[in-house]
Amino acid sequence: MKNLVLAGLTAAALVPAAARAEAVFSSIVDVIVDGGNNYNWQKVELPGTKCGNGSQFKFWVHRTGSPNLMFLFEGGGACWDYDTCSGRAGLLGAANPNGIGDDYITNFTAKYVSPLVNGADPGLPGRSKRDLVTKGWNIVYVPYCTGDVHVGNNVATYVDSTGQNPPLTWHHNGYTNTLAVANYAKTQFPNVQKMLMTGYSAGGTATAAGYYFVRKAINPARGYLLNDSGPIFLAPNANFRSRRLHDQIRQSWNLNSVFSLLPATFSQNDFGTINRMVAQEFPNDQLAYTGYTRDYNYSRFSYERFHTPNDKESVHGFWKQDQDALVTELNKYNNFSYFIPHERAINQSHCSTIITFIGAHACQQMEKKRHWWEYAEFPWSQTFKCYSEFVGMDLFLSRWINGNQRVRIYEPANGYNAEDPGMQIVAPLINGALGG
Repeated sequence: MKNLVLAGLTAAALVPAAARAEAVFSSIVDVIVDGGNNYNWQKVELPGTKCGNGSQFKFWVHRTGSPNLMFLFEGGGACWDYDTCSGRAGLLGAANPNGIGDDYITNFTAKYVSPLVNGADPGLPGRSKRDLVTKGWNIVYVPYCTGDVHVGNNVATYVDSTGQNPPLTWHHNGYTNTLAVANYAKTQFPNVQKMLMTGYSAGGTATAAGYYFVRKAINPARGYLLNDSGPIFLAPNANFRSRRLHDQIRQSWNLNSVFSLLPATFSQNDFGTINRMVAQEFPNDQLAYTGYTRDYNYSRFSYERFHTPNDKESVHGFWKQDQDALVTELNKYNNFSYFIPHERAINQSHCSTIITFIGAHACQQMEKKRHWWEYAEFPWSQTFKCYSEFVGMDLFLSRWINGNQRVRIYEPANGYNAEDPGMQIVAPLINGALGG
């Protein structure tokens, strides 16, 4: 593996800097996870759809002849001021502030980011791929370039607080784009049996916020919603930690104009009731949330700019409190599953279904080893052990989609992944390629 990585780095040194970074990124991850797809994709551009900067919005379709259809909504931050929409804020801003290129689907994000798209968990060198339940499905791949979790409905003007640049006109066009994508997909796939709407991070939020509209447009025989690490927490008043974020985006993205179209099972005064709404409006659908308790990406969006103290452990504490309330809420509905591992060193414990399922597993009874002889088990550095069923993401997906089973696992705090020797090798390489 080392020689292959070095070969990739050597080849990358021969191309310009921007392309070189992409080549290094792809080379490292391709070697580590043996992933990626080389599908035949159709680019689609529809009138009235646009990115935040006003350029043409684009999405891609992969056809297979399957009766099943998956929508993958990309993540990539959010924005509501000059710094976050222009790209100046970096990680804590919106993805693709300059729009979507015609070759976007062949670049790293679309090629590698989701085993769900690729239909297989790539694993590690020497470990064969594990086919997933989505293998062979039709796919609608929805890039993210509006900074509004794919549901905004506003044209905003943001002023540069430094005075160095002219005001920025930004098109929070996510709702129009999402509806156009769904309506187009209906013309292409008129008789869908199973429809999975999923996404990660901001795209995970989109699955909850936009499921009602997409599901109504497609009208599948069976619907599935998988929100990866984009929870919409309960926040009925100012005493709830997520309320200030919700108030900010309500105004910036004109969300009342979108959410007023939802049925009365949703309360505009509490965005977190979106989970109740989808559960009650589609009682025969299978709905699920997945994400890590130690997520330190989405949690920063939720609290870092709105609360003090905002150090890492305080942010984690706020997140745990909101997540506990979310789980209590989801437990009320028979068609809601959840799969919540504690942490993995990849991508700051953010997202369960990106890049690789290594470390994307959960155990309801993960504990410190109970007996002295268990410390002699390989790997010897591991002090934690699963005393119930050890469920990987691939197994969760199989039971949830193919078996139509409700699966609920909320893993307790543990250091299993932190002590795993394989994770200690893989995580720094992937994070280095990801630039974090």
